[in-house]
Amino acid sequence: MISRLHHPNYDRWARQIKRSGGCRQPIHLRGKVEHYDRLTGQILHRYSTIHEPDGVLRVACKTRRASRCPACAEVYRADTYQLVRAGLVGGKGVPETVSAHPCLFVTLTAPSFGAVHVRREKNGKVLPCHARRDAETCPHGQVMSCTDRHSADDPRLGEPLCPDCYDYDGSVLFNAISPELWRRFTLALRRRFARLNGLTVKALREHVSIAFAKVAEYQRRGVVHFHAVIRLDGPDGPDSPPPAWATADVLGQAVQHATAAVTAEIKPLGRTFRWGTQLDVRRITMDGELTEQAVAAYIAKYATKAAECVGTLDRRIQPLDDLNRLPVREHARQLIAACIRLGSQPGLADLRLTHWAHMLGFRGHFSTKSRRYSTTLGALRAAREEHMRTEEITTGRLPLFEEDTVLVIAHWQYAGQGLSLGEQLLAAAITGVPLSTVGGDAR
Repeated sequence: MISRLHHPNYDRWARQIKRSGGCRQPIHLRGKVEHYDRLTGQILHRYSTIHEPDGVLRVACKTRRASRCPACAEVYRADTYQLVRAGLVGGKGVPETVSAHPCLFVTLTAPSFGAVHVRREKNGKVLPCHARRDAETCPHGQVMSCTDRHSADDPRLGEPLCPDCYDYDGSVLFNAISPELWRRFTLALRRRFARLNGLTVKALREHVSIAFAKVAEYQRRGVVHFHAVIRLDGPDGPDSPPPAWATADVLGQAVQHATAAVTAEIKPLGRTFRWGTQLDVRRITMDGELTEQAVAAYIAKYATKAAECVGTLDRRIQPLDDLNRLPVREHARQLIAACIRLGSQPGLADLRLTHWAHMLGFRGHFSTKSRRYSTTLGALRAAREEHMRTEEITTGRLPLFEEDTVLVIAHWQYAGQGLSLGEQLLAAAITGVPLSTVGGDAR
C-alpha cells in the first residue's frame, strides 16, 4: 500500500480507480488505440497503456451480480430501472403516450415441493410458521408443524420441515424448465386474449401487440418465480394505442387462463410441470398504490441478484470440488447434489444441470423483455459511453475528429483482474466504498 501511495504514477492510478466507479474487481487491459487519417494515412492520435501504472488500464468489470461487485451491479440496476420505467411512462425513445396503455404487474410462482419454514405477517403481526393442532407425522417421523414466529433473518427460512420428504429433484427440474414454461405462457396468453375478443392470433396482430419485461427471483426455498410487466399496445407497438376493447380486465383474464393452462414435460422422467397456484395480478397506475416507480424499482432490485439468497455459491461448481466441503447451506447442498445426480443422466443432457448446479438448475436470463417493450440496455450503455467521450473531448483528454475521416485501430489484451490487498485499502479511501465490500486479488 505504501509503495503504491508513493509511486510517481499514483495520481493516474487513482484516476483509473475513480473512473471504474469503485469496481471491486477491475479488469486489467494491455494494448493501444491509434487514429489514422483515412486519406493520407497520417497518424493523428495514439494511446498506449505503456505509460499507465503497471502498464495496464483498469476498467470496470460490468458484472450484474451484487455479490461480486456492488458498484457495477448498481449501474446495471439503474439501467434496468430506466428500461422498465421507460416502458411505463415513456422516455428513452418511447413516447409518453404509453402511460395510457393498459398495463399489469404479474407474479408467477412455482408449485410446492414440500413444506418449508416461512415468515408470514398479518396486519403487521408475525404469524406462526406452520401451526397445526392436528399436524400429521410424515413417514420419516417428523411432525409437520412449526409454531415459531420466524424473524426476517432466521436461517431456517426456506428450509424444509422434513428434508427427507422434500422433492429436491422436482425443485431443480422446475428451475431448469421454467424458461420454457414462460415461453409457453406468453404464447398461451396471446391465444387466450385473441379468443376472448373473438379473433384469431393472426388477426389480433393487426389490432394489438402484447409487450412485456420480466425478472426472475429466487425464493428462499431455492426455486425461481417471475415478476413481469405486461402491456397492451397497438399494432405498431408503443407508438400506437390499443383499441378500446383491449382492456386490462380482459388481459387479466387471459393471464389467469394461460397460467393455469400451460405445462412443460420432461419426457425422460415422465414429469410434467406447471406454475404454482399462487398468482398475483395487479394493475399498474400512475397515482395509485402500485405506481410505475415502485414497479420499476422492484424489478430492477432483483436484476442484480441470483441464487446467493438461498445460501449457494455465485460461481460454477468445478468437477474437483468436494460437495461436502463447500461453504453452502445444507438445503442448498442437497439442491446442488440433485443437479449433479440428475445431470449425469444422458436423457437430461439438454438441461445442463451439472453446468448450472450453482444456480440450482436455472439457466435462463434473469431479466428479459419483448423487442418493442422499450429501449435496450445496449442503447443505454451507448448513450453513457457517448456522454463520457464528449466529456473527454471537452476536457482535452481526447482530440476531436470527424468520425467519417478517421480510421481507428485498437488492440487489447487481457492482463489480469482485481486489486491487491494494499490497493483495496486505497481504493476504499478513494471511492468511499467500505473495505468489507472490496475484494479480489489481482491475477
